[in-house]
Amino acid sequence: QVQLVESGGGSVQAGGSLRLSCTITRSTSSSRRMAWFRQVPGKEREGVAAIYFDRGSTYYADSVTGRFTVSQDNVQNTLYLQMNRLKPEDTAKYYCAAGFGGSYGGGWWSHAAIYAYWGQGMQVTVSS
Repeated sequence: QVQLVESGGGSVQAGGSLRLSCTITRSTSSSRRMAWFRQVPGKEREGVAAIYFDRGSTYYADSVTGRFTVSQDNVQNTLYLQMNRLKPEDTAKYYCAAGFGGSYGGGWWSHAAIYAYWGQGMQVTVSS
């Protein structure tokens, strides 16, 4: 059974940094893709960043480009999100997601439906 174990959430002042981690307990190399999403109460879950492992491609939401970096450690089966220059509007519950199989172009990266496995989520709070 695939499980995603997240860590690294917390509180920080605006301008600060946090690094989120997500370790997948079981994986396959078949069209693996992993992503970070975030959600605030009353709003839809939005894609923050993603990696398509077979292509080595990364994708980012416009709102985080230049501030966040998504990366992976293939040996540890861990996905990271380095978040720098955090803003109060980055405050949300962050989720790790993973998907396998299928063939999805880069335009699909932020669609939650292509990720079958999700972590429990962790709160990130940025104070001004």
